[in-house]
Amino acid sequence: MRPGEAWESMACQFLIDHGLELVVRNFRIPYGEIDLIMRDGNTLVFVEVKYRSSERYGNPLEVVTRQKQQKIKLVASVYLEKLTVVPCVRFDVVGIVPDRSEYRITWVKGAFE
Repeated sequence: MRPGEAWESMACQFLIDHGLELVVRNFRIPYGEIDLIMRDGNTLVFVEVKYRSSERYGNPLEVVTRQKQQKIKLVASVYLEKLTVVPCVRFDVVGIVPDRSEYRITWVKGAFE
């Protein structure tokens, strides 16, 4: 299992439980990757998943910097080029941190444009 796969699976199940449908996991091209591509009704959702073992050095959502956002958008544009019809698009971020004996999942819809 590659690093992050368990957290991506946890995030994927969380999103499915909240009504989204999985389209693709780990869409990769030479210069980047999108963790999850989901469908929320008519909207195609590109999801970045971030896990941190603690919030000691900040929330996991904070590490999705402007530079990381640009890379995600670039990879998303490559994916969208393969489609015959371009749907509405949204960029979400899911942050996961341990919380006692469980995990706290924070989902930010439309985290960036």
